[in-house]
Amino acid sequence: MDVTLLYFDDCPNWREIDRILDDLAADRRFQVTRQKVTTYEEAERLQFRGSPTVLIDGVDPFADPDSPVGLACRAYWTPAGPRGSPTDAMLKQALDASG
Repeated sequence: MDVTLLYFDDCPNWREIDRILDDLAADRRFQVTRQKVTTYEEAERLQFRGSPTVLIDGVDPFADPDSPVGLACRAYWTPAGPRGSPTDAMLKQALDASG
């Protein structure tokens, strides 16, 4: 399984998801590749819908096709309302669904 964390420095939310992914990686035995997005052109090429974005085997399991591409913090809709990153349970479910 290929897991990539896309982020940009001006958004602090990526650090929380990075910690969660590290914890999950220890249990599930995968490595996380971290990729900093620094330009709008790069964001367009990657279809970066905001920081943080997790790609599992190249797919964003939380993607909203109507969300704009760009260098911004991303909002995730969780059972408790909007947050700056998906919950542990949401990430576990996305990882389990991808195999």
